[in-house]
Amino acid sequence: MTKNAIGRRPRYANAITHVTFEDLGSLHQVLDRQGYHVTYNKAVDLVDLDKIDFLYPDLVIILGGPIGAYDERDYPFLTKELHILEQRLAANLPTIGICLGAQLMARALGARVYPGGVKEIGWAPIELSDAGQKSPLNYLAKEHTAVLHWHGDTFDLPDGATHLASSSKYNNQAFSWGECSLALQFHPEVTAAGLEHWFVGHASEISSTPDLSVAKLRRDTAMFAQKLESQATLFWETWLKELQL
Repeated sequence: MTKNAIGRRPRYANAITHVTFEDLGSLHQVLDRQGYHVTYNKAVDLVDLDKIDFLYPDLVIILGGPIGAYDERDYPFLTKELHILEQRLAANLPTIGICLGAQLMARALGARVYPGGVKEIGWAPIELSDAGQKSPLNYLAKEHTAVLHWHGDTFDLPDGATHLASSSKYNNQAFSWGECSLALQFHPEVTAAGLEHWFVGHASEISSTPDLSVAKLRRDTAMFAQKLESQATLFWETWLKELQL
């Protein structure tokens, strides 16, 4: 970890994971360089989550996973995550949701989350709204890079949220909330090395999705991942810098 600047208090980031191979990826590297102490918490460890004051960390990131944001009957830890998000969003504390995390953010803000009717898995660009073009997401605009999509659910835009991005299949790909919270349906955090773990962990979903294969995903990853990693680094750095203004 890089040494904090003299006089600057340590900063803390907590990431909540649902499967171990979906981690912070390129965001972890940026947080490390900026002097954050990064901690991972497993969503399934309900007892551990209950012991943590999630209003304390400077940043909380809720990552993706292969379950639905509405599946709390089968996965009761989702209720705890929704409570964490409700508290942080009400307090206007920096929060990021990625894929399932974004869907949980939408639900915590009162919006509907539901099956989208078609899976969106693979590399494709996003379209930025006017607000998105004026935000750090501009580094991920289609003229700069493709991004990775991996979801079958979608959500309605919460009341009061700012729409930032869409794709050819789904209108709601990103929104901001308040001054410092961001929901991303797509995956800007992925790296080429990290995705090799995804190809194993999501093998069943890949094989059961029409016109999708590990070979195709690996081929497209070789084509797009390096550019995404460099553009995502600029995106993360800019977004985190804005938190400190």
